[in-house]
Amino acid sequence: MTIDRTGEPAPVRVLLVDDQELVRVGFRLILQRAGLDVVGEAADGLEAVDAVRELRPDVVLMDIRMPRLDGVEATRRIMQLVGEHPRVLVLTTFDLDEYVYEAVRAGASGFLLKDVAPDDLVHAVRVVARGETMLAPALIARLLERFTSRPMAGAVQAELEGVTERELEVARLVAKGMSNAEIGAHLFLSEATVKTYVSRLLNKLHLRDRVQIAVLAYRTGLVEPG
Repeated sequence: MTIDRTGEPAPVRVLLVDDQELVRVGFRLILQRAGLDVVGEAADGLEAVDAVRELRPDVVLMDIRMPRLDGVEATRRIMQLVGEHPRVLVLTTFDLDEYVYEAVRAGASGFLLKDVAPDDLVHAVRVVARGETMLAPALIARLLERFTSRPMAGAVQAELEGVTERELEVARLVAKGMSNAEIGAHLFLSEATVKTYVSRLLNKLHLRDRVQIAVLAYRTGLVEPG
């Protein structure tokens, strides 16, 4: 989290990327009313990469389907930039979109439907700005059911070897799209303790982020789609 000169947390800096100006205007109003700092806009992926390089936002709200360069390739290029990368939150109009999964694989921190409620949009931006992953429950089960394959018999036990029962509980809740705070409330744990469990899962399973924990949870049957 960025700290300003007064010692207070600085507003989250957001870059809006969408080829529809009306969508950008709407999101800008929602985020600014919530006290977030919209530092710039881009109408396609090429503009987005240049804007990230120049403006250094904390979070990029990235449309998936755009002219010239789509959100998948734009996300991939942003992740390849030198220096600290922003968190990318993918937005899609479609409730089952193969491009979304590809964007997450490219390094996006999560995805939401474009018709997300204003409060949920603000919450999602703040969640990914904290370094967590935002997995919209309306999307994740259908996406992972379609794009992940079940392991061979006996492979699950080997893949999850060394993971404790409590860590498996946390993995299941991560896969359901819960934040650390929500998982803590559900399991009667502090948010810091949940963060420790998530870090252990990433280290033990050699995973990059919470999205990969979710993929693993569905693929191994820890969580069933639907």
